Amino acid sequence: MRESSLFNNLTASSVVTVACILGLLYFGRDVLEPLALATVLSLVLAPLIRSMRRVGLPRLPATLVSVLLAGTCVIGIGTILAFQLVAVTRDLPEYRAAIRSKIERVRELTERPFARLEAELSAVAPQSPVAPPPPVTVRRGTLTTSANQPLPVEIRAPRATTRDTLARLFSLAWGPIGEAGLVLVLLVFILLEHESLRDRVIRLAGQAEISRTVRALSDATRGVSRFFLSQFVVNLTFGALIGGLLWAFGVPHAALWGALSGLLRFVPYLGIMVAGVLIAVFVAAIDPGWTMALSCLAIFVALELFVANVVEPKVYGHSSGLSPLAVIVSALFWGAMWGPVGLLLSTPLTLCLVVAGRHVRALEPVTILLGDVPDVNVAQRFYQRVLAGETYNIILDARSYLDRHSFARYCDQILLPGIALAAAEQRAGQLETAQAAHLRTTIADVAATLTPVSKEVPRNRRRKGRVSLLDANVGAHLRKMREERLGRWQGSLDVPSHSIVLCAGLGTERDDLLTELLVRALRELDVDARSVVIGADQDNPGPDKADLISTVFLIYPVESMLEQWQRVADELRAGLPNALLVTIRLPFGETAANQTVVQEHVDMVLRSFEESLAFVVPERVGQA
Repeated sequence: MRESSLFNNLTASSVVTVACILGLLYFGRDVLEPLALATVLSLVLAPLIRSMRRVGLPRLPATLVSVLLAGTCVIGIGTILAFQLVAVTRDLPEYRAAIRSKIERVRELTERPFARLEAELSAVAPQSPVAPPPPVTVRRGTLTTSANQPLPVEIRAPRATTRDTLARLFSLAWGPIGEAGLVLVLLVFILLEHESLRDRVIRLAGQAEISRTVRALSDATRGVSRFFLSQFVVNLTFGALIGGLLWAFGVPHAALWGALSGLLRFVPYLGIMVAGVLIAVFVAAIDPGWTMALSCLAIFVALELFVANVVEPKVYGHSSGLSPLAVIVSALFWGAMWGPVGLLLSTPLTLCLVVAGRHVRALEPVTILLGDVPDVNVAQRFYQRVLAGETYNIILDARSYLDRHSFARYCDQILLPGIALAAAEQRAGQLETAQAAHLRTTIADVAATLTPVSKEVPRNRRRKGRVSLLDANVGAHLRKMREERLGRWQGSLDVPSHSIVLCAGLGTERDDLLTELLVRALRELDVDARSVVIGADQDNPGPDKADLISTVFLIYPVESMLEQWQRVADELRAGLPNALLVTIRLPFGETAANQTVVQEHVDMVLRSFEESLAFVVPERVGQA
């Protein structure tokens, strides 16, 4: 992940630039709205044009046929919906009485408890004095209340003629028709000038940024357009299913309500709720009871939940998605900027910005804030959770990970890279003492929980000596837990020859932790792995036990301890002539010793715990 900080790059010039862009979006919406609509539609039609070009059609006929086909579908569907809408308007007086009676019934049910409560409170509360009536004067048999009482005046509009009605309808329709025509012209020229526009954008970006610009345009024209086309197909299918189900229930004008559901579904969250409410109100108006309305609403909600949580994740994927909060925020932003058109285009426009932010550094904060998946890898998430004290969530995710992979892979992919991040911050002096202590405790809990030795002492039952050992050395703490259960030799010495794998280190905190994690990774596959600290004061089981060891894993040295490590490796080679001597070079970000020098003292240099498992049990590691 590229290191970036929004606040470090926040300057007065950047604030002014953002303000100018927002002002341009708001005040230039008359020009930008049709341009944005045409661009989004071009991305929707791009897969269809590419399919026609694969068949052999040139670009011009493929573009014209695609636009003509899309326009014909829109006009046909619009015509059908217009007739359906006219039919609903004609039948509306028949439903008005039913709607009014049900509204009164609902109002009575909702207002009755409050009215009763108000009556009881009014009976208890003290009564306020009633204002006296206004003075009344009698003159010549006429009753008046004021000398300056205004006279009621009724203003009636002149009756509209047929010419006026047609002119009004034409003025209302001219705006949408003119904008639709402008969008159509822009759409055709954008599709025809696709390659030319791409070349111009690459030329503007400059020769130095040509590869990044080509990748960004490729994502926009292929990935994003595929997403829009998939969204169109899903919403079309959803509308067809709703229409079919309403028709099966005997609801009139089912095609209209199905199309309305599919169209409103393009408006994030709010649109689908409006469609559900409209359908429920209409069904309640045509049915004497509430059974059909509630049934249709339940089916509508169930189908929406199924599509949103099962179908869309499989169809769209998460490669170019938005987080749910980002969808709402984008709808609020673009709705405030461009009104209904902005609300309709909020998801496509924000999605384009998120995709562009993966390649344009200036837009990278947009991708980080609004993207479906944050730009954080699993090791960084582990370390962040350690600092936040979320040990339970770490263990929960780790158990889910171990359902599919081995503990060795968990160490290679998550645990050890996370520890490496902590070690780098500790070397830089950025890790506080309390955070370092919490890191040790979390590592010990994770290792003990994921690879338990039988009847290990739980964390809340540790004795004082064990806690102080944990604060000093995590690896030594974990090794002592095993020794208390398995014995001083960490198991029986009455085992076959060449059946023990020895994990050795120089006694540093780093080496003790790595050897203990490696032992637990090997023991997960029933390998008789044991750890030892070279140079520590400890008993020797005897020279006759040397034949029990088949392999010795010696932790790769840092540059400052290379000489000591060389002496230890030579001693192991002399004391265990029949055992293989292997070292593991892990990417800890330290100043590691020269590998050429290290290779002279060992039989093999490995680079991960998984390679170690494959080296010891090659026939079983693939199954783990």
